[in-house]
Amino acid sequence: MTHSLRKTLIMGVLIISVCFMTAAEGDAEQPVVAEQPFLNSVRISMASTTSTDNSGLFAAVLPLFEQKTGIGVDVIAVGTGNAIALGKNGDVDIILVHARSQEDQFIADGYGVNRRDVMHNDFVLLGPASDPAGIGVLSDAGAALTRIAASGNIFVSRGDDSGTHVKELSLWDSVGIDPGGTWYREAGQGMGAVLIMADELNGYTLADRGTYIAMQDSIDLQVVAEGDERLFNPYGIIAVNPSRHPHVQYESAMQLIAFFTSITGQKAINNFMKNGQQLFYPDAVAADLLR
Repeated sequence: MTHSLRKTLIMGVLIISVCFMTAAEGDAEQPVVAEQPFLNSVRISMASTTSTDNSGLFAAVLPLFEQKTGIGVDVIAVGTGNAIALGKNGDVDIILVHARSQEDQFIADGYGVNRRDVMHNDFVLLGPASDPAGIGVLSDAGAALTRIAASGNIFVSRGDDSGTHVKELSLWDSVGIDPGGTWYREAGQGMGAVLIMADELNGYTLADRGTYIAMQDSIDLQVVAEGDERLFNPYGIIAVNPSRHPHVQYESAMQLIAFFTSITGQKAINNFMKNGQQLFYPDAVAADLLR
């Protein structure tokens, strides 16, 4: 099977899956293809994170790129590990993810080129308002996790090799805890589904702040740890290497990278708000150019 046929089949399956998920209320969160405002003559595929997609950022920003260039973007929203795997297989043209060590390895192995910093936010530890682990609000994420483990209260992990999952495991490792047992639940789901699950189980979880802000009105979880430098959450965008996969639409992918890192794209990211709060902070352009 050729790469172009394989890629077409993948996109077809994902679109069909979206139709089924829309009809089946309450189904678990799955990889989705972002809704398109109009049909473009040129289309590229971008694998990115469920956290970024759940925030609503792409729905707000990508139409500006499509109107400017005439290039449509199909977003496949999965965990960072799966997004990188799609890039390695040549099944997408570009990836936008948030796990720097994996991004660097992706490039070192020859699968990606021209990585650019796009934006950042941070991770937050969330828990129920009743705070059964007695955390309060801490600036030390390790101390908060230690209290959760000692209390035996439920912690819901992404468990999906996403950037959030990688960060969570690194935090447990930093305090010498190997989480497990009945209190530690691995969901294998995207960020939105995990927030709903943690909320329903009266449990704790780690989330990117953007998704938390976007869903804050529909859940009762509250921040119990924030501000730790280990919770910094940068996002990078990378074109799939055309030398490795000649069929990818490299020039169009580079136009998308140029847009995300341009003043126009960075302003759109900077101005994206939910509930009066900024979800992401641009990294490619100096702040004084965004005013």
